[in-house]
Amino acid sequence: MFNALKIEKDTNGKTSSKVQLINIEDLPKGNVTVAVEYSTLNYKDALCLSPSGGGLVRNYPHVPGIDFAGVVEQSSDVRYNPGDKVISTGWHVGERYWGGYAQRVRVDADWLVPVPPGLNTYQAMSIGTAGFTAILAIMALEDHGLILDNGPVLVTGAAGGVGSIAIAALANLGYEITAVTGRPETENYLKGLGATQILPRDEINQSIKKPLESETWSGCIDAVGGSMLGRVLGQMKYNASVALIGNAGGAVFTASVIPFLLRGINLLGIDSVTQPYSQRIKVWNRIMDCLPIALIDQIATPANLGDIPTLSEKILNGQVRGRVVVDVNR
Repeated sequence: MFNALKIEKDTNGKTSSKVQLINIEDLPKGNVTVAVEYSTLNYKDALCLSPSGGGLVRNYPHVPGIDFAGVVEQSSDVRYNPGDKVISTGWHVGERYWGGYAQRVRVDADWLVPVPPGLNTYQAMSIGTAGFTAILAIMALEDHGLILDNGPVLVTGAAGGVGSIAIAALANLGYEITAVTGRPETENYLKGLGATQILPRDEINQSIKKPLESETWSGCIDAVGGSMLGRVLGQMKYNASVALIGNAGGAVFTASVIPFLLRGINLLGIDSVTQPYSQRIKVWNRIMDCLPIALIDQIATPANLGDIPTLSEKILNGQVRGRVVVDVNR
């Protein structure tokens, strides 16, 4: 038996979560069993822990945790052997399937990648889905023409996990970065990661004023969506792109077609959930190339399984900075 954070639903439809012992026989089917060392706290995890399950959880009882890193215990897949260190992000683990908020997890081998040389499992989870998504976004922007010395790159939701890692990586690559945040107390933190300018959220989080504004941003990584996205589109430079990675500000936005038609801008949707294995390996290799590992300690805050319910409420309210790394064995 081992510990897991388990969500249960009673006969009245009310959900509750607590750390409890479960049997290894209770784990779902899969061809690799992993002894989890670390998981993380993401916005999706908090949604899974909410009363409605955020529309993500399909069956109860459920073990959330969309990321995990640990050591292979058993494997019937030739790619992995006992003792191998592995990472899981995406593939609806922690949503449709039991996830990483447990000391043991069983998954399909296709959902795993090896921990890159030079990283330990704590550092891997300091990066996790947020870092994987941030680097996917940077790669997409580069594929669509992002270059140095063409003006600042805008990063919204800057103090969150994706924003923090995006800033650190972009700064390491030599880009000028403007960070958008609604939390002025994070200014020193964001500048420490490499942001060159801080833009208060209220200055840009407005409905579009006119179809085109001054050409300002050479690229954008947007975690907010909503009205802010509509406004940002009209401020992009000619042929620039916005990589959309989240919708913390709303799933619906009002925009004009004019920036697309007259400036040739691109709106790029970034999906980190179902990326194929080959692309995942490319992304993790790029992470090792462009993300300063020394900055991980500035981004990550440690926690344990029992902290998750309280922290999940905070992340939904925009009160969590950077990354939360969960030691599932504490």
